Amino acid sequence: MKDLKHLYFFEKLLEDANNDLIRQAQSNGKKCVANLCENVPEPLINLDGIFSVRLRAPRTGSIDIGTYYLTSFLCEYTRAILERAIEGGYNFADCLITPDGCSMLNRCVENMQLLNVNPKENFFYEYMEIPLKADDNGLNLYVLQCKNHILKPLHDSFGIDISDNAIRKSVEEHNRLCRAINAIGEYRKELNTRITGYEFNILTMASYVCPKDLIIEKLEETVEELKTRVPDEKNKFRARVVLVGSEVDDVDVVRLIEESGAYVCADRFCYGSFPGREEIKLNDTEDALTQVCRAYMNRAQCPRYMNQEKIQDRKQYVKHLAEEYRADGIIYEQMKFCDPWAYERMLGTKVLRDESGFPVLSIDRPYTIGSSGQLRTRVQAFVESVEIKKINGGAV
Repeated sequence: MKDLKHLYFFEKLLEDANNDLIRQAQSNGKKCVANLCENVPEPLINLDGIFSVRLRAPRTGSIDIGTYYLTSFLCEYTRAILERAIEGGYNFADCLITPDGCSMLNRCVENMQLLNVNPKENFFYEYMEIPLKADDNGLNLYVLQCKNHILKPLHDSFGIDISDNAIRKSVEEHNRLCRAINAIGEYRKELNTRITGYEFNILTMASYVCPKDLIIEKLEETVEELKTRVPDEKNKFRARVVLVGSEVDDVDVVRLIEESGAYVCADRFCYGSFPGREEIKLNDTEDALTQVCRAYMNRAQCPRYMNQEKIQDRKQYVKHLAEEYRADGIIYEQMKFCDPWAYERMLGTKVLRDESGFPVLSIDRPYTIGSSGQLRTRVQAFVESVEIKKINGGAV
């Protein structure tokens, strides 16, 4: 296939946490709001005068210093983030807002604050609780936490307009970006697709780590470009898989899976398009903040939500994606030592394999996989098992 016009542009942006567009936005007077979790509602941290950046640690090497402070039994994502913060890799940020997504994330940010890693005089940290259950009490908590730990600090520190109209405008801009990502993602339903999972992963990830107003036009150009892009005459992929699990910001993960013969047709992971790039529909009868919080709470697929409805829905959500995108199998991945996703991966693997009949590959992985021969071998073996199942008419 012909190369996408803007793919190299987006790839270069992902090589550095402090990318060119962040510097451009700050030179225009905007403040950078860093965050570490999909449970921080993006429209609230992309109001006029600010832009959000989800922190990652590209090109991670040694994480010895992060391990010293957090021990080797915490997930490598939090250790890599702390290591990069100590090195000064996030000094571009003007504040950091984080939820209590997990105890490891909390410890990471607490160490960043105790070590005073950011030298900016007015830099501040905000910790917010997020609900464990998606119900009315959970929504009330979510709204209160967003008021006290997102909107109020941003208004008091940076003079940001946090009115209902300002939030509605931000939601409109958020939805515009979501529509572009979703339009691109629709092509993944094609059996001989005109966009690879790797290409889609690059575009989606850039939408989390760059000022959105500076990439939206290129994403919309890509939507138009794909309408006439001609796929390769012969499909090079031997199987279609849904990639499900915890934090994935290493572009080599999807690249390795596809080089092993499995097309990543759908993505349900942190930094993925599901459910993070679903539009937020607002009505005119209720305040925008409550509606944004309800949308994030109801659509959340994070294993932090522990009520039975959410637990069951997470399995159904993956099953639905696999069916809608015509997947042959599912890859459940988890960052090594990620406790919430360790339980979710085990349960999800069993339910989707035994009750839904999907072949499932269950893996734990390091933060940066590089060329990981072991993972490549496992994916290749999984692809072969899927092919054998097809030959046998669905029987393993």
